[in-house]
Amino acid sequence: MTGGAEDNPARPGAGLRLCALAELSDPGARGFRFRQAQFLFAGFLVRQGAAVRGYVDSCPHAGWPLSVMDDRYLTREGDRILCAAHGALFAPLDGACLAGPCAGDKLTPWPVAVLGGEVVTA
Repeated sequence: MTGGAEDNPARPGAGLRLCALAELSDPGARGFRFRQAQFLFAGFLVRQGAAVRGYVDSCPHAGWPLSVMDDRYLTREGDRILCAAHGALFAPLDGACLAGPCAGDKLTPWPVAVLGGEVVTA
């Protein structure tokens, strides 16, 4: 299993439809898993207003998935991404670590785009 390196064979190529923009709450988040043989790619989307960002689902501190429950990536207020393992907080629009043991680190981006109301891999 790999965490999300660009050479991960399970990482989907550009142009794959992930969901309709309307399927993402504002603010909201949604996780995705892709498997190819023994390889796994885990990513998630975050929406704030018209902005949608994608990130590899791996904490820069320990490499663990950020959410222990499906699609639960945001704080209750919806203004920060939360690592459920140790409470690190990340900015939704740039992935910068704002608090916790990974201060100064960032989440790994997963390029996505919104085209015609659909969120796709870029």
